[in-house]
Amino acid sequence: WARPPAGLRRVRTPGGHAMSARQVCLGLHWYPYGYAPTAVDGDGAPVKPFPDWLGALGREAVTRALGAEAAAGAAYDIALINFYDADARMGMHRDSDEHSTAPVVSLSLGDTCVFRFGNTATRARPYTDVELRSGDLFVFGGPARLAYHGVPRVHPGTAPPELGLDGRLNITLRVSGR
Repeated sequence: WARPPAGLRRVRTPGGHAMSARQVCLGLHWYPYGYAPTAVDGDGAPVKPFPDWLGALGREAVTRALGAEAAAGAAYDIALINFYDADARMGMHRDSDEHSTAPVVSLSLGDTCVFRFGNTATRARPYTDVELRSGDLFVFGGPARLAYHGVPRVHPGTAPPELGLDGRLNITLRVSGR
């Protein structure tokens, strides 16, 4: 997935700053603040398809975390895959570019990180820091769907050796609502 075309890239914020985490998208391409079928802020190539098995994983995660009603109609069609090296961070933000209220599903692989989960009103406190380890799955839906969240720290060298990964991969599943 990371190889071109429409491969791994550094997203530029509207202010022109490059994000430290690198990203590749499946299904639809995310760019600040929208989605497109092509890598509009990259090489312009069509985005790689979203695999059915990832959608099934998302629905199963939501069913187990929030119940079958929350998963009903959750047609996951976007994966944002962020790669964090030892120095990468993600500032507090909300996943609000989708036209859907379906829960967000986040799967962590590789190095442990500090995941900062905040409130829906502001990027500032109150928030809770949670360590996410390789294999952890985090679901946020309902009122928490639009909570601010970020990654202030990655703990390098904590990935399971059998994974063969230096760094952290985060696969975030979303429903575009298109």
